[in-house]
Amino acid sequence: MVSKHLTTMNKNSKIYVAGHTGLVGSAIVRALEAKGYTNIVGKSFEELDLRDQNAVATYFEETKPEYVFLAAAKVGGIVANNTYRAEFIYENLMIQNNIIHQSYLNNVKKLLFLGSTCIYPKNAPQPLQEDALLSSQLEYTNEPYAIAKIAGIKLIESYNLQYGTNYLAVMPTNIYGPYDNFDLEKSHVLPALIRKIHLGKCLEENKWDEIKNDLNRRPIEGVSGNADKTEILEKLGKYGIIDKPGQVEIWGTGKPMREFLWSEELASACVFVVENVNFDDLHNGSGEILNTHINIGTSEEISIYDLAHKIKGIIGYKGELVFNSDKPDGTMRKVTNTDKIHDLGWKHEIKIDQGIEKLYNWYTS
Repeated sequence: MVSKHLTTMNKNSKIYVAGHTGLVGSAIVRALEAKGYTNIVGKSFEELDLRDQNAVATYFEETKPEYVFLAAAKVGGIVANNTYRAEFIYENLMIQNNIIHQSYLNNVKKLLFLGSTCIYPKNAPQPLQEDALLSSQLEYTNEPYAIAKIAGIKLIESYNLQYGTNYLAVMPTNIYGPYDNFDLEKSHVLPALIRKIHLGKCLEENKWDEIKNDLNRRPIEGVSGNADKTEILEKLGKYGIIDKPGQVEIWGTGKPMREFLWSEELASACVFVVENVNFDDLHNGSGEILNTHINIGTSEEISIYDLAHKIKGIIGYKGELVFNSDKPDGTMRKVTNTDKIHDLGWKHEIKIDQGIEKLYNWYTS
């Protein structure tokens, strides 16, 4: 089938970035602005609940975006994924279904859907290739989130095949960068480690002003820097930040291998894909058209143990890192095969050491 919409974004094209205030969405906005795009629109959660079908329909009818970056999602680390299972599948399905369907109804020229490499089976061959999708069982702790994202991939493939739309899907590896989520219950592993080890260092050096400032900016379960010292220590201890002896506890054995990509590089990849790739470039047009999504990553991996000690060294924490093997590890290895995005013409540049230092400087500033 020939795609109906093979147009190129103009600098004044109306571009809707769903999730424009989040880690990835804000990076996409900055990447678009840096390339000279001037007509970027977005709504905060308070202004537009993307789970609300009628509200999303009204927004699209009134705004009429020409291009859509679907970066809005309910996201979190292993603790949040396993705890809020119903919310992760329901909210993500609602968000993506509403935006994709309204894009179709309102003749959006091109849409980019952002998923996650969590879509791949727990025991899929490594590095993870796009055709590993649906080949075996998912990892239990993030199964609801993964199923929602798989549904998104299949939704855009189905709209492309039935209606001739030109929608694309990218599956990023673990993302970190400015405006990351540092909530100790709901964040991903890298920002959580940075915050925990930073607070551990503050305790180690008895820098209570810095601890209070940190909690005032980002309260932990409602406990801010205005709480008394005992309550703060109790809350920090709950998340493994121990005053005496100085130590930081980390979930799992530290053995799982992970891959990390700087958020602003993901944003550049997303803009590159929308500017240069069409759905018809991702299949040969014959037989079953499957796995047209694109992995975005570095194909470089590091163990959680080594990552934690790297962060410890960059931050300058002298205390002990304790790995709690009673807690789940999640998938033991997850590194992406990035041949497809490389063949299309994009490759990352920022290495993990540089990225950690950049994020820690952003966090403390």
